[in-house]
Amino acid sequence: MTRRLDATESGIATAASILRAGGLVAFGTETVYGLGADASQPQAVARIFEAKNRPRFNPLISHFAHAQAAFQQVVPNALAHRLAQAFWPGPLTLILPRAPGCCISDLAADGLSTLAVRVPANAVARALLEQVDRPIAAPSANRSGRISPVDATHVLEELDGRIDAVLDSGPCTVGLESTVVDLSDPQRPCLLRPGGITLEELQAICPHISLPQTTSDAAPHSPGRLISHYAPHLPVRLDALQAQPDEALLAFGAPRPTNAPLVWNLSPTGSLEEAAARLFTGLRTLDHKGQAMGLTRIAVQPIPHHGLGRAIQDRLNRAAAPRPQDGTGDTAP
Repeated sequence: MTRRLDATESGIATAASILRAGGLVAFGTETVYGLGADASQPQAVARIFEAKNRPRFNPLISHFAHAQAAFQQVVPNALAHRLAQAFWPGPLTLILPRAPGCCISDLAADGLSTLAVRVPANAVARALLEQVDRPIAAPSANRSGRISPVDATHVLEELDGRIDAVLDSGPCTVGLESTVVDLSDPQRPCLLRPGGITLEELQAICPHISLPQTTSDAAPHSPGRLISHYAPHLPVRLDALQAQPDEALLAFGAPRPTNAPLVWNLSPTGSLEEAAARLFTGLRTLDHKGQAMGLTRIAVQPIPHHGLGRAIQDRLNRAAAPRPQDGTGDTAP
């Protein structure tokens, strides 16, 4: 059985002790729950892959309590410092060259010459990272390719008995994974994954940031780049103006007449912030209840393509993508 620890001083201390000993602890961030292991211990990192059935070729994000600790493991440039000052702690992951004295294992970095680093904003997560005082590799705390967890109950539904503990800090406030920016070439910064920090916010500091041309399932350069992620059991149909009688409906905006027997509205008021926070819970709810009702698919109403809408649409596109036959595909907080 996986221990469920309260977000108290005692619970945080217990979680830190488990991590230092090479164990696995899921913990909440402002984005989603991550499955943490000491990134400097290859055997601990290997346990993440085993618990999640995660592809070995997908690198992991390492989490830190503050920017100074993160920048000890990588070689930051001037743009990295500006972005960190603006958005750390917060839902931003930076990809930078590994520092010569980096202690993070090759397994966590997938043998790449770069690392993905982040400083989460969640106060409990930062207290845990302070106590561990080591880089913590943490992809999302779910089976590989499945819907990301945004509370401790979701973690236990996926990983009970496969990990040592979950540190319960309540629901995640952002509900979408971190934005990933590749700064390995400071002259060519690239937004690899939209997330909790929007493109418009990034462009205010980095107006020449580019978007990736393609997303491939072959050896991703960054976490969260596999095509089939966030997948419920039921197939997903995007940009549905009307739902069929055998479909659950993931709605957005003012309620409309529908034939759908099951509806989850991301935000009746059309708030993208509310929709982002409710996305994964909505997919999970429609998937579980829809299967029990004998429904065959989840229809998704159109989502605006600006601000957090880009990140929501990115997750929905991956949820609707063809499923890998080997069950691979995964994400990171």
